[in-house]
Amino acid sequence: MNIGLIAMSGVRVFHPELAALGVTLPGLVRRGRVIASLPSLGLLTVAGLTPPGHEVTYLEVDALDGVADWPEFDLVGISSLTARIADAYAVAARYRARGTRVVMGGLHVSALPEEALGHCDAVVVNGAEGAWPQVVRDAAAGRLQRRYLGATDGVFAPPLHAEPRFDLLAGRAYNRVTVQTSRGCPRACEFCGASLLITRRFNQKPVAQVLAEIRAAKRSFRQPFFEFADDNTFLDRRWGRELLTALRGEELHWFTETDVSVAEDAGLCDLLAESGCRQLLIGMESPVADDLTGLDPAEWKRRQAPRYRRAIDTLQARGVSVNGCFILGLDAHTPEVFSLVRDFVRESGLAEVQCTVLTPFPGTPLYARLKREGRLLLEEFWPGCTLFDVNYRPARMTVGELEAGLRWLFTELYSGPETARRKRRFASSSRSP
Repeated sequence: MNIGLIAMSGVRVFHPELAALGVTLPGLVRRGRVIASLPSLGLLTVAGLTPPGHEVTYLEVDALDGVADWPEFDLVGISSLTARIADAYAVAARYRARGTRVVMGGLHVSALPEEALGHCDAVVVNGAEGAWPQVVRDAAAGRLQRRYLGATDGVFAPPLHAEPRFDLLAGRAYNRVTVQTSRGCPRACEFCGASLLITRRFNQKPVAQVLAEIRAAKRSFRQPFFEFADDNTFLDRRWGRELLTALRGEELHWFTETDVSVAEDAGLCDLLAESGCRQLLIGMESPVADDLTGLDPAEWKRRQAPRYRRAIDTLQARGVSVNGCFILGLDAHTPEVFSLVRDFVRESGLAEVQCTVLTPFPGTPLYARLKREGRLLLEEFWPGCTLFDVNYRPARMTVGELEAGLRWLFTELYSGPETARRKRRFASSSRSP
């Protein structure tokens, strides 16, 4: 069979005033370009899981814009985040209209498989491991089933795991290449719409396997910048030391997401810098500890907040910049939070900052709670699940106050002078070469 895998790249801000800001503020423009140009590691893994004897093509959906004659395939696989699920359904409809069978998967489809089945021939719930090879065999035999269940554990162990097909990206202009070292996160934050939804427990990839995939990607790209597609890379510090020691010989520059506890291990922080880590994205959510009450079952986030400034200093002194992430619109937030975040960013010396709106993704405990409390503006406002659009009623401010506060904060944090000031401060305080 000739199989087409179509990635729904990037997201578009729904609110027109925020969208207008996003193309004028240098800090937002830069981050937006990074996110929009990331390839779909999930679909590259699907390609790796495809049994021999089939031709596989990887496409970004934007490559189909304005193209009258879309490529012909026997089977199409589509993966999409919630914000672009309507676009994904439109692509599926166009292929199905010509008689092509369409299979859909990803986080949104796993959360709402019945919705997706109204737009495609089959769905894969959870990850592709343990499901996609059977999908291909069934499609080739003309007996495609409606629903397939992927594995939720052991996803990096034989026979489930397959190396992503990085060779399908060769010659394309991506500014980052993604490799996954783990799946899931035991912190269980109420708002998390990431791989915890499709993974029963935390799965860690063996270091030798990570290295093999990095080297495979390097064969298809010249000096790529790597992004580890993880929810929380350094939960296991012993494994982290093993990985970082191995990476020292690979001459990489890379980025990942982890939690603030990584800074408690000075030796691990030294290895981060030596291994080529250029930035860590750390979810801080709010500068006030009490604002974090109830975000996770163990109140872990709230207990960590007093350590934020020390963690930033520990990492950035070693040349590893910290991208501090804040979620606006938590239940404890009042309009005062916007100036508190602005002041924390300036005073702490954060090199980078990411501010988003609390977003109730389908399938998350947050979505279930806000629906139960009658606080969702619309139960199916999927295009607004961009992390920048408000689709619920905040507890201690109005929707308008949250939207206006976010616009003000973006202007304060992402202007040219402010972005340059953070860069200069980081450079002057860092031991980076």
